[in-house]
Amino acid sequence: MKVRVYYEDTDLGGIVYHSKYLNFCERARSEIFFSAGKSPIYQGYHFVVKEIVANFENPAFFGDILEVKTTLLELKNASFSLLQEIFKEEKRCFKMEVKLVCLKNGRPVKIPPYFLDLLQPLQN
Repeated sequence: MKVRVYYEDTDLGGIVYHSKYLNFCERARSEIFFSAGKSPIYQGYHFVVKEIVANFENPAFFGDILEVKTTLLELKNASFSLLQEIFKEEKRCFKMEVKLVCLKNGRPVKIPPYFLDLLQPLQN
């Protein structure tokens, strides 16, 4: 998914503020569902972030066009892990591994087929 860096995404020096990288990744995860005509919330099922490991590698700036790439690293019964990378042209600016857990009624549950159909194509 491509995203443009707006003024609201930057600090006083025009550099992308660190928390905005997480926002860009969140948008990319949501877009996986929306681009398939589905919602990330289905019959009471939804995902929450359990863990994030993030690395900030190169700065991005106001006006840059960034690309968020998402790859499935691991798929379990009730959770999955993704690698999300943000690139400016060919240069990686940011990467993170994020683990998400499927919940229903506030409890971890097996991921329903509705979601599995979208996750499996994200594997390498």
